[in-house]
Amino acid sequence: MKFLHISDVHLGCTRYQLTESPRDFFDAWVDVLRRYAIGEQVDFVIMCGDFFHKRSVPPETMNYAVEGLKMLKDAGIPVISIEGNHDQKHTDNEFSWLRSLAAWDLMILLEPVPANGKITYLPWDPAKRKGGYIDIGRARIFGSDWYGASGNWAIPMLTSAIGENRRDDAFHILMLHTDVEGHQMHPIPALSLSALKELKEVTDYVGLGHTHKHYEIDNWAFNPGSIEITNISEFRETRGAFLVEVNEENQVTAHHIEDYHYRPFQQLQFNVSNYSDAKLITEDLRKMIEIEARPAESGKPRPIIEISIRGQLGIPNSLLELQKIRELATKITGALHVRIKNHTVPADFLESVENNEEPGREFLERRVIADLVVRDNRFKSRADNISDAVIGAKRMALGDEPAEKIADFISLMVDNNGAKS
Repeated sequence: MKFLHISDVHLGCTRYQLTESPRDFFDAWVDVLRRYAIGEQVDFVIMCGDFFHKRSVPPETMNYAVEGLKMLKDAGIPVISIEGNHDQKHTDNEFSWLRSLAAWDLMILLEPVPANGKITYLPWDPAKRKGGYIDIGRARIFGSDWYGASGNWAIPMLTSAIGENRRDDAFHILMLHTDVEGHQMHPIPALSLSALKELKEVTDYVGLGHTHKHYEIDNWAFNPGSIEITNISEFRETRGAFLVEVNEENQVTAHHIEDYHYRPFQQLQFNVSNYSDAKLITEDLRKMIEIEARPAESGKPRPIIEISIRGQLGIPNSLLELQKIRELATKITGALHVRIKNHTVPADFLESVENNEEPGREFLERRVIADLVVRDNRFKSRADNISDAVIGAKRMALGDEPAEKIADFISLMVDNNGAKS
């Protein structure tokens, strides 16, 4: 048995308002499908959440989705999917675009049924185009919902429900969209490793999604990472897909794939702390770009480069030659887009920072929030915890998390930290 495991396709994502971005995500996804689904003649493809970047899907993005899914349908390869936080339905509406794609017979969307405080699995009904699990050859594949901060609460119920629906001699797969403790990229609550491992009793393979980097746990739980970069902060992470082979004894061999068509990104940093001349800053930045920047390569997508200028700025901000730096970087590298981010701060702002260490963006953000919190005597003893809650909620909002999930996260942080709202 052979299958392809992908996640976090994020069709429709637009980076830096570039018109090329939506096509980048489609091209990367389709290249993976052609080379490693059709080319490898897999039995099926699992997509573990965040197929779309937003619940409201533009027509161009839907055209891309249908084109790729029809390509697999024509090849006789079924696509099994679950909803992630970016493409789930609204709470006041039973419709979602993934449900529509399932109704059009372009994918199999697996959704368990929550009832009376339990999770229930029903077999896939091809007539109704609904169900929580499906059999494809020796594989029995189970879906799950997006549980967000409630993941630790949901795992025991998933374990019980899968246990009640196991099939003798089957290879049991669970698709799960969640961060896992120790592997998350943001400081927000994640599924604990001990909770995740409860699923070992009832599964042979856990297909993960949500975290945009590749990792594996015990040759049993696998996260491929996103197909493309959705944010420059991810550029150092390994991402891709898993091509998975399972032998007759249900032993797993998972090959992580990184060789496919994608847009290269690079983030460079330059410290201005010891400079007092804007032209010298520009000249030394030019030298750094010539040495360190990733140039465009023939036959490959042109890179996107972000240059972050940091440190204590000893001259007025207005003297920085940002436009000239951008033009130099574009000429030297042939990049599709060069973004300059000015994170410098006036030297006098940093006088209170110990050892004159340069603060990063996250440090400054936490400092501003903590300074506001300590002004209220009710909360000053918990300033750090409340800052974590504020920053986590902000990042969830920027990630298009639904309001009710953000509220659940804040409630969980408040409960864990003993704070009172």
